[in-house]
Amino acid sequence: NGYIESETIDMMSSFKYAWVLDKLKAERERGITIDIALWKFETSKYYVTIIDAPGHRDFIKNMITGTSQADCAVLIVAAGNGQTREHALLAYTLGVKQLIVGVNKMDSTEPPYSQKRFEEITKEVSAYIKKIGYNPATVAFIPISGWHGDNMLEGSDKVRDL
Repeated sequence: NGYIESETIDMMSSFKYAWVLDKLKAERERGITIDIALWKFETSKYYVTIIDAPGHRDFIKNMITGTSQADCAVLIVAAGNGQTREHALLAYTLGVKQLIVGVNKMDSTEPPYSQKRFEEITKEVSAYIKKIGYNPATVAFIPISGWHGDNMLEGSDKVRDL
C-alpha cells in the first residue's frame, strides 16, 4: 500500500510542470495547451520570456502567435512517434533560428531510457531540420521524461549517458 501512495505522489509531482504552464481551466481538463502563456525572469546576463505555445493542430494560430515572438524554440519530440515536422518548419519560417530539441517520453521507450532510440530520433530529426534550414550541429538534443521529471529542472542519472 505504501508503494502505491508513493507512486501517486511521484506522478502528481511530475504534473506540476504542465499545471504551472496550463492556466486555463479547459487546458487543465483536456491536458493540452490552448493559448499562449508568458513568464518573465532575469538572469545576470539575460532578460528571459518563456512563451508556452500550443502544439495541438486545433490551436495552430495560437502557436504561430507565440512562435513569432521567439528568439529560440524548444521543440518537444515524443520518443515514441517523433511527429513535429510542422512545428519545426513553422518556427524556422517565422524567423526562429535557434532550436533546442527535447526528446520526451524516454521512460516509455523499449527498453526504458533507450540510448538507441534517442540516437534514432536525434538522427531523424537532424536530417529533417537540416532540410528546412537549421544547422543540426548547433541544435542541442536533450533526453527527458516529463512524466517522471527526468532532466526537466536538473540532471537525471537515468538519461545522463544518452
